[in-house]
Amino acid sequence: MSKSNFSQSLLANSAKPQTAADKIPIIARRAVSDRAKEALNLVEKFVEEECIPADILYHSQLGEGEKRWATYPLVMDELKTKAKKLGLWNLFLPKNQFKEGAGFSNLEYGLMAEYMGKSRTASEACNCAAPDTGNMEVLAKYGNDAQKKQWLVPLLNGEIRSAFLMTEPDVASSDATNITLTMTRQGNDYVLNGSKWWSSGAGDPRCAIYIVMGKSDPYNRDTYKQQSVILVPAGTKGVTVERCLSVYGYDDAPHGHAQISFENVRVPASNLVLGEGRGFEIIQGRLGPGRIHHAMRSIGAAEKALEWMIARVNDPKKKTFGKKLSEHGVILEWIAKSRLEIDAARLIVLNAAMKIDDKDAKHALKEIAEAKVLVPQMALTVIDRAVQSYGGAGVCQDTPLANMWAQIRTLRIADGPDEVHLEQMGRNENKRSREIREKLERQREAGDRMVRQSGVKPVGKAKL
Repeated sequence: MSKSNFSQSLLANSAKPQTAADKIPIIARRAVSDRAKEALNLVEKFVEEECIPADILYHSQLGEGEKRWATYPLVMDELKTKAKKLGLWNLFLPKNQFKEGAGFSNLEYGLMAEYMGKSRTASEACNCAAPDTGNMEVLAKYGNDAQKKQWLVPLLNGEIRSAFLMTEPDVASSDATNITLTMTRQGNDYVLNGSKWWSSGAGDPRCAIYIVMGKSDPYNRDTYKQQSVILVPAGTKGVTVERCLSVYGYDDAPHGHAQISFENVRVPASNLVLGEGRGFEIIQGRLGPGRIHHAMRSIGAAEKALEWMIARVNDPKKKTFGKKLSEHGVILEWIAKSRLEIDAARLIVLNAAMKIDDKDAKHALKEIAEAKVLVPQMALTVIDRAVQSYGGAGVCQDTPLANMWAQIRTLRIADGPDEVHLEQMGRNENKRSREIREKLERQREAGDRMVRQSGVKPVGKAKL
C-alpha cells in the first residue's frame, strides 16, 4: 500500500468529527502550515489507532526477567515501518536550524509530540524518542562530517540508539561544574576515568554510542571551560555497565538507566565534539530543546490521564452511595480543574516553542524554564487525580497511571532540577526591583499631586 493510500485509509477509519488540526489553539493556528496540519492529523490517528493498541503487545513481547535486556519487542520494527510509510519520521529537528529533519518548526513538532506522549511506543516509532533526539541534535549542530557519517546517519535512519552520559553518582550533578570524570590527553587519544549514572538508553542492546561529558582541563580558571564532550562507542574496552537503576521500581527495560564505570578507557581525540573546553556550550545547546520536548510529551500524558479518569468515573459498575462517581461534585471539579490546567500548560509550552522558532533556544531560556517547571507539576497533579478515581487499581499494573506518574516525576529532576530553574527565574525577575520601585513611587507622587490639586482630603498615604 502506498503512503498516500495508507494515510487516507488511516484517516478515514476515524469516527471523531474533530481533527487534531481543529484542536490547535487559535493563537498558534496561523503559525502552523497546512502540511504540518496534515501531518498532525496523521500523528493523532497513528498514535490512537496503531501505537496505543501496540503498547499492549510491546509489554507482552518484552517478556520477563533478564532476557528483557538482551532484545527489544519486535512490534517496534513494525511501527517504524508504518511511521516511515506515513512520512512521520524525524519530526523533531526544527527546519530553521537543521536540514536533516522532516521540515517542521518547534511549534509544529510540539503539537505532534503531545500525541506521542500518550503512548509508550509512539515516540520511538517515529524516531523521536529521548535521548536519541537530543543526541542527534548535538551531532547535527556540533559534529564534524566524519562524526555525522559514522553516528548521525544511522541514528537518523533508526538503525542504532544512543545514550547521554553527564550525571555522576558521587557529586551534586545539578551543578555540572562538579563533574569529575577525567579526560586526559595522551598522544592522539583521550583516556577516560570515572563513573556516570542515569545514563538513559544505555541498557538497550541497540545502543551503539555514548555522548560523554568529562573534565578535560581541570585547572582552567574559567570553570565553564574545563569540560569537553566526547563520543565513546558502546563496548569500548574499559567501559562497564555496572547496573540499571529503577524509577520507583520500574527498570524501563530494555531502555534502562545505567550506571557506567570508565577505567582507562582510550578514545581517539578525533571523537571530541566541537573542541576542547566546549562542553558547557554543547550541553546547554542540547538540554534546552530537550526540556521543551519533555514538556510537550507531558501534555499528552496528562490528556491520557484525564481520559482514563473520565472513563472510570462514568463506569456504571463503579457506583458509590448509589451514584456514579461523575455524579459527585468533587469529581466534576477534578475534571474541570484538569481541563483548565492542561489547556493553560499547553499555552506555556507552545509559547516557548514559538519563541525558539523566532530565533533559537538561547533566546527562549525563560520560556523554556517556565514550561520545564510548570508542565510536569501539572501532569503529576492530573495523573494523581486519575489515580485517586481508580482507587487501588490506580496504583497497580492494571492501568498505565502508576507508570506514567513515575516517569513524569523524574522530569522534575532531569535536565536540571526545578529548583535551579526557579532560582534563575526568580533572580532574573527580581532584577526589575529598582524599576518597579521607581515606577510605583512616581505613581504615588502623581496621585498625591492629584489629591492636593483637587482640594479633597487625603484618605491615606501609600508607602512602599
